[in-house]
Amino acid sequence: MENAVAHDVRYYAIQVAARLVAPFFEFWFPDSLIWWPFLLSALLLAAAWFCVADGRGRDSLKEFRRRYLGRAIWGHRSAQVDYAYFIVNTICFPAIVGPLVLTGAALTAAMQWALTHAFGPMTAPLFDIVAARTLYTVLFFLAYDFGRFVAHNLLHEVPLLWEFHRVHHSAEVLTPMTNYRLHPVDLFVMQVCPNLATALVSGVFFYFCGGAIGFYSFFGLHVGIAAFNAIGNLRHWHVWVSFGPTLGRWLISPAHHQVHHSREARHLGKNRGFELAIWDRLFGSLYVPSTEERFEMGLGDGTDGAWNSVGRLYVWPFRYAMARIGLARAPLPESKN
Repeated sequence: MENAVAHDVRYYAIQVAARLVAPFFEFWFPDSLIWWPFLLSALLLAAAWFCVADGRGRDSLKEFRRRYLGRAIWGHRSAQVDYAYFIVNTICFPAIVGPLVLTGAALTAAMQWALTHAFGPMTAPLFDIVAARTLYTVLFFLAYDFGRFVAHNLLHEVPLLWEFHRVHHSAEVLTPMTNYRLHPVDLFVMQVCPNLATALVSGVFFYFCGGAIGFYSFFGLHVGIAAFNAIGNLRHWHVWVSFGPTLGRWLISPAHHQVHHSREARHLGKNRGFELAIWDRLFGSLYVPSTEERFEMGLGDGTDGAWNSVGRLYVWPFRYAMARIGLARAPLPESKN
């Protein structure tokens, strides 16, 4: 009995220790947006893009370093809170909210089971393996991106959900760590929607192909998602990387997403997509930046700066949500989304 108890204590001690150090190893995992090759590729691309546009050679690099690598951004109070919030969220989310999220694998199995019981098992695969894998890779990516767009729309359009999404928009400066400035409720929604969308695609493919097939991958990550993650960190940084007015109608550039964080009235609610601009175009929320624009970021309601506390980022959304349904008083005035 004592040995069993000691074994359990050691097991849980190891689990707790692993969770506490997890944030400091995110840079080493390919499925993390801040995997070091993704960060390095974003830095190199940003520097090259700026130097080409600036056209002053070595002086351009000095100017790039002055503008985008200095304390004004990375030492800003908003950025400092992002660093701390990232550590706390990485530790807490998997333990508190993670178990509530149905995985894509579970949803895929349910979809495959439903199709099998509705129509019977497939007698032969509908596609050969090369065609199936190619089509599955493309459709999985489209479903994943659309699922995230739907989730992002819900966070902006459903008033109660906006109270949690405003945590992300309260950032006054952008760094790659702002990717993680998301309330656990926000994270939950952002995981459920793409999981449902991709499970639908996977379940249908697995049914018609007679079993599991894989998509084309890079270091175990979907090749399309990996490609966009290579520049994904530029979405939350101040370097202006725009794809221009034509390509910008099809793809979300880092400049698109910087506009999304603007507190200017003309930008509010625009560019809710992540990789493809076609969803925003279809739903009327696309704003294609042509030339570089200058604007301040944040909520723009007089509350900016007041959110720069890890505790407030967790607690205030609940108070705002309760105030919306008349159960509490909002800590600060309302903001537009």
